[in-house]
Amino acid sequence: MAADMGEGEADVQGGPARHIPVLLHEVLAALAPAPGEMIVDGTFGAGGYTAAILEAGAQVTAFDRDPDAIAAGAAMVEASGGNLKLIHARFSELLDHVDEASLDGVVLDIGVSSMQIDEAERGFSFMRDGPLDMRMGQSGVSAADVVNRAKPSDMTRIFGILGEERHAGRISRAIEAERQKAPFETTRQLAGLIEKVSPRRPQDKIHPATRVFQALRTYVNDELGELARTLFAAERALKPGGRLVVVSFHSLEDRIVKRFFQDRAGKASGSRHLPMVAERQSTFTLIGKQPVTAGEPECQANPRSRSAKLRSGLRTEAPAGKIDADILPVPNLAALAALGG
Repeated sequence: MAADMGEGEADVQGGPARHIPVLLHEVLAALAPAPGEMIVDGTFGAGGYTAAILEAGAQVTAFDRDPDAIAAGAAMVEASGGNLKLIHARFSELLDHVDEASLDGVVLDIGVSSMQIDEAERGFSFMRDGPLDMRMGQSGVSAADVVNRAKPSDMTRIFGILGEERHAGRISRAIEAERQKAPFETTRQLAGLIEKVSPRRPQDKIHPATRVFQALRTYVNDELGELARTLFAAERALKPGGRLVVVSFHSLEDRIVKRFFQDRAGKASGSRHLPMVAERQSTFTLIGKQPVTAGEPECQANPRSRSAKLRSGLRTEAPAGKIDADILPVPNLAALAALGG
């Protein structure tokens, strides 16, 4: 996975890009894979991190919800000599496939892969006309289901919160009016409407449809909820001394990761107006200064790395903490399943 969800989103959504693992050197430094260790790559994608971990001598169990990524990784599995296991599943399901306290490391690269963006039929890019899909797992509710069935008020929250789109209400109302004439089916159909409703100004760095497409993709794939569930699962899957390394590309993702590590490292701030709570053991200690960002040479070579932030923690011997989704800033949005698909 190597998608930028910040200022570079225009490049990601708009045109083909060669897959380049983001912050690879920094990921390996934090993960410190070694011969005989067992590492989970929760976001296999094109296998950039996995290949580097295998080269370091560790064994890898890699996950991807996209069946195309699993099929494309078959050759790497064959060449690994039994050191790579590739599993078609969401990374939040890792405890269905590995034992608790069994892993030396977990690495997650959050976002959409360049392979998915480059395929028009997947519907991730507004610069390539294709079905309005955006489903990483190729099943369930699609982006078309959302724009054709969701209430305008729900779309406004989705676009405003997940895409930080300042014209969310205006765009939602325009979608509602347009879908009365004909349902939305293609990426260009939706992008064209957004261009009319919110024309690009000379000072704008990104295409007018960027934030709406980002929001739809994040919502359709429940990316923030998946990330939160995976952090709790990784905590249980790591053995003492194991390392959790997460690369995120958007402030909403980074906020969740930061808050998780703050809570688990005992650094979460409380309120002086609330009663004292019993001190609990930290389940992670932070690794070095955080967040780690890309240097200018990498940013020049790979613009998608500009918004990437790496956070990592070392698992302590303390028992895993309580699974409490309320400690993480995951937005409460309309239930995806209610839209059908």
